[in-house]
Amino acid sequence: MPPATAPTLRFLGATGTVTGSRYLIESHGTRILVDCGLFQGFKVLRERNWKAFPVPADTIAAVVLTHAHLDHSGYLPRLLREGFRGKVFCTRATRDLCGLLLPDSGRLLEEEARFAAMKGYSRHTRPEPLYTEDEARAALRHLHPVDNDEATALPGGSTVRFRRAGHILGAAQLDIEIDGRRVHVTGDLGRPVDALMWPPAPPTPCDMLVCESTYGDRTHPKLDPQAELGEVVRRVAGRGGVIVVPAFAVGRAQELLLHLARLRQRGEIPALPVYLNSPMAASATALYEAHVGEHRLSKAECHDAFDAVTVVSSAEDSKALNRRRGPMIIISASGMLTGGRVLHHVEAFGPDRRNAIVLSGYQAGGTRGAALRDGRRSLRMFGRDVLIEAEVVQLEGFSAHADADEILGWLKALPTPPQTLYVTHGEPAAADTLRARIRHELGWNARVPDHEEEVAL
Repeated sequence: MPPATAPTLRFLGATGTVTGSRYLIESHGTRILVDCGLFQGFKVLRERNWKAFPVPADTIAAVVLTHAHLDHSGYLPRLLREGFRGKVFCTRATRDLCGLLLPDSGRLLEEEARFAAMKGYSRHTRPEPLYTEDEARAALRHLHPVDNDEATALPGGSTVRFRRAGHILGAAQLDIEIDGRRVHVTGDLGRPVDALMWPPAPPTPCDMLVCESTYGDRTHPKLDPQAELGEVVRRVAGRGGVIVVPAFAVGRAQELLLHLARLRQRGEIPALPVYLNSPMAASATALYEAHVGEHRLSKAECHDAFDAVTVVSSAEDSKALNRRRGPMIIISASGMLTGGRVLHHVEAFGPDRRNAIVLSGYQAGGTRGAALRDGRRSLRMFGRDVLIEAEVVQLEGFSAHADADEILGWLKALPTPPQTLYVTHGEPAAADTLRARIRHELGWNARVPDHEEEVAL
């Protein structure tokens, strides 16, 4: 354990898993939490969300968010319930996206608790949500947006500078200076070439670097994602099937709509009805027009890509969609089948082999999406097992995360190596593979931290 007087960094999440991003920086009695994410996937991880936070929440002076995805921001309402009252610093687009994601998360948690109580499949007599929609909305009042590339003062005398990370709208890397030491946190790094987002800004010199490793043990195949998607659509439409696409409401849903629009405009797929059954995804799509300049599309291109889709808003319309037959395309959250309306579509269309479930992004271990990807053909949903006869397709050309080669290329832009590089935000094999490559190919001091490990800055 480092001396109590030394500034420290404590890894409270995103170690041994891609979720639950939480890093605690402490200096001279001031605590700053970098990211405040939900643990997702395996039950043993999800149960961490219910445990008391490792330090009293009212002793945390501020939170700094890299981006809005729930594995980075989704614990905020619970932190406030436990007593946190400080500011939450983030980019403006992250503020706007959290305004969609957090209330939606609270609403889904409440719905799941009510449904579990009604169907009696919870082990609790009165199942409660981790937090409510009202608590999520209250958390939004603590968000404090700042501009990219400007030094922002944090409590205790440290500063943070947000820099473009790619990945999704508003995502940032963090340059943190504390007691003369420079800590760089990558957050989730986007790709050098992406249909929607600009590439990550190059790294800046630092003493310590905390680097994600979601795809640390693999490289993305050299596939054209548009061509890959078009092939699936043509095949399933040809047999009159329904294509259900679980998709993250922010980023992936918009990229899918963009590719479908371009395929349709070129006549490479039939003009199927496309339904976006996620009010949050629809609202997020509108934010791309509000933040033109932070991504590759002009306002006109946003309109062309996002206009030819039917948005399903009400629960009644969502249920009615399950009574329709193909061919059609349904894009719905959540992307890893952890919850949301997409589960009802999988329940409705999964048992028919004419249909397809198209996995469009990363599937964390322990999620229903990972189970399907790995060949399981029965999913536990709503307290019962649902047989899956539909074709299951994992799209390989879609990813908002840099792969191992792209991360190595990004790191090589550093003029001098950091004293220590910590590899986080990856499954154990991915994190350790990237650690080994950094050591062998760059000769840097790299290691994978343990959960709740504390290190001196």
